[in-house]
Amino acid sequence: MLFVYFLYYNIYCNIYINLINRKFNKIHEFTKEMVNLICLGIESTAHTFSIGIVNEKKVLAVKSSMYTNEKGGIIPADAAAHHRKVRDLLLAEALNELYLSMENIDVIAFSKGPGLAPCLLAGKEFSLGLAKKYSKPLVPVNHIAAHLEIGKFFTKAKDPVFVFTSGANTQIITHASSRYRIIGECLSIAIGNSLDKFGRAAGLGFPAGPKIEQLALKGKYIELPYVVKGMDVEFSGIVTAAIQKLKNNKLEDVCFSLQETLFSMTAEITERALAHTQKKEALLIGGVAANKRFAEMLSIMCKERGAKFYFCPVQYAGDNGVQIAILGLLQYKSSKIPSLKDIDINPNWRVDEVETSWIKE
Repeated sequence: MLFVYFLYYNIYCNIYINLINRKFNKIHEFTKEMVNLICLGIESTAHTFSIGIVNEKKVLAVKSSMYTNEKGGIIPADAAAHHRKVRDLLLAEALNELYLSMENIDVIAFSKGPGLAPCLLAGKEFSLGLAKKYSKPLVPVNHIAAHLEIGKFFTKAKDPVFVFTSGANTQIITHASSRYRIIGECLSIAIGNSLDKFGRAAGLGFPAGPKIEQLALKGKYIELPYVVKGMDVEFSGIVTAAIQKLKNNKLEDVCFSLQETLFSMTAEITERALAHTQKKEALLIGGVAANKRFAEMLSIMCKERGAKFYFCPVQYAGDNGVQIAILGLLQYKSSKIPSLKDIDINPNWRVDEVETSWIKE
């Protein structure tokens, strides 16, 4: 009996020691990365609340939760409530995954704007609370500039024409004279919201983009309006026409035609931007960058022009805390950080209003 007791005791001790060693090895491996500054990024501009943790060389962790609504589009107050519900859990998951605490974080960054005011406020109050509680510097970040910077972070693009396509934005952007410059954009509704508006009418729920992409694979082209005005695009009338087409056409055909039309228009103004700026790179970013057909069309156009085409990895194309952390670190190292009492949101903050102190020309 005594022998059996010692046998089980020995097995238990070996298991416990192995677990301790595995945890120690994990911590030891991570401490090699801690020679760099560590930034916690908090994203809350619209439907997604996300926590990202990065250092100056790599992504360490990302945890996200997305508000959805099967019966319609995004309801800002409900999305903000979602963000407040999940934020503490997501932060705990990200820190626990790395065996870290808030004491190990050097700087916090959050989305100041643009975005939906209730959602931005949910992120601001959380970020500001953490900064005060743990005495950390807080960096307000432009959400769109963060999309641009994460695109460069994950690709080899140096000075591209950016094709930024999201729910609320469709913009063709370049960098010149210490600012990002918008040289083409949607005149009313953006490409992502266009797809979601059509999706609501078609009963596809929110977000509709991925469902439209799958249905389009089985469709064929029917004619829709095509509206390019110089370097700008107008999508609103096209969406209305597509909704009307649902009465007498297959859903798959309308989805295919809507995608082809919106993407072709955006590819056209991207090609004009490449010609005008004489740049040799195009970089697709934003949530709609996850659409394979859109990436294919831009890739073909760039190949025909002799330009290089890049796109942000799908898992980082949409809204996420990593993009906020990446730009937060860049700003922290290159510009003065505002006092906590001056921290606020800006729902209408355009990217061309941001001075890019972190970019050396």
